[in-house]
Amino acid sequence: MRDVLHIFGNTPVSTSAIASLYPAISGCNQKVASLEKAGDIIRLKRGLYVVSPEISGKRISTELAANHIYSPSYISMLSALRWYGLIPERVVTIQSMTIKHSRTFNNSVANFEYRYIDRACFSIGLRNEEVDGASFVIASAEKALCDLIANTSGLNLRYLSEARDYLKNDLRFEMDALKDFSLDIFKQYMNCGKKPRSIETIIKLLDR
Repeated sequence: MRDVLHIFGNTPVSTSAIASLYPAISGCNQKVASLEKAGDIIRLKRGLYVVSPEISGKRISTELAANHIYSPSYISMLSALRWYGLIPERVVTIQSMTIKHSRTFNNSVANFEYRYIDRACFSIGLRNEEVDGASFVIASAEKALCDLIANTSGLNLRYLSEARDYLKNDLRFEMDALKDFSLDIFKQYMNCGKKPRSIETIIKLLDR
């Protein structure tokens, strides 16, 4: 009976969706609890689960899980930059942006952090990516960098030398990739997001 769970793949599912696979069994909460105890499903948060890779045959997508745990949201900041291969450090916490209140969720899969962004900036520079059948929403590299700058406490990029030092030494950013960046996303962000002067300095650095 447990193998029927594989139909969900690695898509996060609700308690009721799981229980619907076992109509002959009364007490959906008890059935879900027993599946979790057996390791067949993994809790992401209350009422939301993902099927174990041993059953689904697919790795758990932390990016897709992040989109589902707290929505609307998208992967951003260090997590997105690392996903694009633009920074070398491994990112332990999955960072996302949301129009809701900032929150964190910790479970056996990963630590998930959500930071607030104004609704006017939310949809700028978003992309849909797919890996192993999991389609998720992630910031473009430009948007991820904007979000990171805007949400890094104490960071104030006034001069080109400061911007260059931040990228090259603090982030160890793949500097050669900057030549392919779209200035338009930075300009849009500057008009609606936090730290517009710092974003403007990045624009000047890229436009040289």
